Formats: sequence, C-alpha cells, structure tokens
Amino acid sequence: MNDVFVVADNIFSPLGATTAENFSRLKEGIAGVRRQFRPEMADQPFYASLFEPRGFDAAGYTRFEELLISSIDDVLKKSGIEPADPRTILILSTTKGNISLLEEGIEDPARLSLTGSARLIANKFGFIHPPIVISNACISGILALITALRLIRSGRCDTVVVAGADVISKFVLSGFGSFQAISAGPCKPFDAARDGINLGEGAGAVVLSGNHRYHGNLRLRGGSVSNDANHISGPSRTGEELAQVITRSLADARCTPEGIDFISAHGTATPYNDEMEARAITLAGVGAASVNSLKGYYGHTLGAAGLIESIVTLQSMREDRILPSVGYENNGVTMPLNICTTLLSVPLDHCLKTASGFGGCNAAIIMSK
Repeated sequence: MNDVFVVADNIFSPLGATTAENFSRLKEGIAGVRRQFRPEMADQPFYASLFEPRGFDAAGYTRFEELLISSIDDVLKKSGIEPADPRTILILSTTKGNISLLEEGIEDPARLSLTGSARLIANKFGFIHPPIVISNACISGILALITALRLIRSGRCDTVVVAGADVISKFVLSGFGSFQAISAGPCKPFDAARDGINLGEGAGAVVLSGNHRYHGNLRLRGGSVSNDANHISGPSRTGEELAQVITRSLADARCTPEGIDFISAHGTATPYNDEMEARAITLAGVGAASVNSLKGYYGHTLGAAGLIESIVTLQSMREDRILPSVGYENNGVTMPLNICTTLLSVPLDHCLKTASGFGGCNAAIIMSK
C-alpha cells in the first residue's frame, strides 16, 4: 500500500489567510461566527462566519474563485511543486460554486458550471490535466481527500492538489432556512440546547504526494464513503452507516479503534446529525477518543468543511493540541462522548475526521504521524 504524505496546506478563512494564522486564533478561542446583518442576504440579523463585505482584488474572478486562488497559491509556493507536471492533478471540492452569480443577474453557463470554474482555476496555475470536481453535499471535502488518496495509491499520479471553497449567499442562507436548520444564536454542537447550524465561508488547500522523500511528514492512512439512503435531508437514525464507514476506514488504515486519539466530528449542532454521529462513534468502538466540532469557530463551510477541518486536525497533530468544542456545555446526545471543553496538550498519533451530508452521504478519513 502506497503511503500518501501531506506536503503543504492552507486555510483561508475570516480567521486568517494561512493555516498558522487560523490555528493561532483557534488556540486563543477566537471564533469567526458572529452576529451579521447583511441585507443582501437576509432581512433579519443572523449568526455566521463571513468575510468582511469588501471586494477582492483579482480582476475578472468571482469571490468563490478568488478564495480558491489564494489558498492554492499559498500551498504551491510552500511545496514548490510544478502544476504542469504530467503526474500532478488538481481536485476541487464545493457544493455551490458560483451560484451567487444568479443573484447578480449573471447567467454565464461557463462560470455557473462547477467544471467551468474549475477549469478557470486550473488554467490560471498551469495544470495540464482537466481538474476533477467533487460535489457531494457536506462530505465533498473529505471525499476529495479520499479520491486523492486513491489516485496516488493506484499509481495514476504522484501529486494531487486538493482545494475546496464555498461562499454564503441569499440562496444558500434561505435554503437552509427553509429546512428550519439555522440557529438563532451561536451554534452548540452536541449540546443539550443545540437548535441548528451557523453557516460559514472559506477555502482550504492541501498538497499530497506519494514521494517518499516526504516520509517524515504527516500522512493520510485510509478513508471510506457510504450512503445510508435514508432521506434527502435527514440522516440515518441509527448511525450504522457512518459507523460502517469508520470501521472500513480503520481497516484501510490498518488501525485499531483503540488507536484513535482524537475525532474531528462533523458536529453541525442540528438535533438529528449530532445524535446520529454520537451513535456511529459508539457503534464503531472509537468512543473513548477525545472529540470536538469546529462549527462553532468556522460555521458550516459546506463543501470546504471536511477539507478545512481536516487541515486543522493536521495542525493539531503537529502541535499535539486538541481544541475545545465551542458552544458545548451539557451533553445533549444519548451516547456518552468525550467532548473536549478546554485546550488540551496530548500526543496525537492517529486522528479520525468524519462528515455526513444531505442525501445520506457519509465519509471518514484517518490521518497519522
């Protein structure tokens, strides 16, 4: 089995323009989620993690594209890889892409198409292969990492740049509002008083390689995906399908349940998702591990969430630090979870990242030293 190494990573969010800036603010307990009043998005104030309402400077690019460009540019500079290398591929993960163009009255099929905007990004950096687009609800970011893992393992390529982004618009906000899924205040993942999500925007990028010159780096060890086929917007009530994904990921990574030191949960703060995830963690036998959710910091960044939160997990492993789960006070799920409520310093050798999304999709990936 080929090893897949993490060469460079970036988070571009309202908390900072690099992974280091983001993690520094997270350790300080600074959250991007705050009360917003954006009349162009909603008539009433709402809580979300959003960039300041300013223009981005890259002429000709949308805000979605500019986020991706900034994040990819950072990892390319750090890694020194050559996008034009025939053994290098770009993967983009997103759920909505440039959908906000419709609100501006711009009906450009090439830009509204996810593949169209992906080609634009790939061409800017000189990637010679057509980019791969992963758009599978809220597991998109993790699925992109798993796709990269499999491409490198299979020998299809040597290096993969995985990037993901989403921005919040009136369309996105009203869509989640129609499900009555938006919290009236800061979200509370796994807490007894949780009542819904906060949305967020941001981008992430990571360079992965099968080259053993990076053997001292962190690595992706295994991952798996499934679909519970339960409901278009409601997760499985039993958690069995996510538990199966966790179990298969452990087998793929050749890791035991007891070997997992930390779980970065999806933790959306909706009643059904958090309960399902708690059941899945317990069924998979990894319930002894420390758990957190980053949604209280970043909000739900949709197709970028799994990628951004995986990068935070990688940085947690580098520093052997577990971040507290913002918003959690009292257990609100039926299965006992070891939710982290303070900044911890503990050895982290094997970490699990989970995600679930609309349509019943589930994904998990394991990262190791």
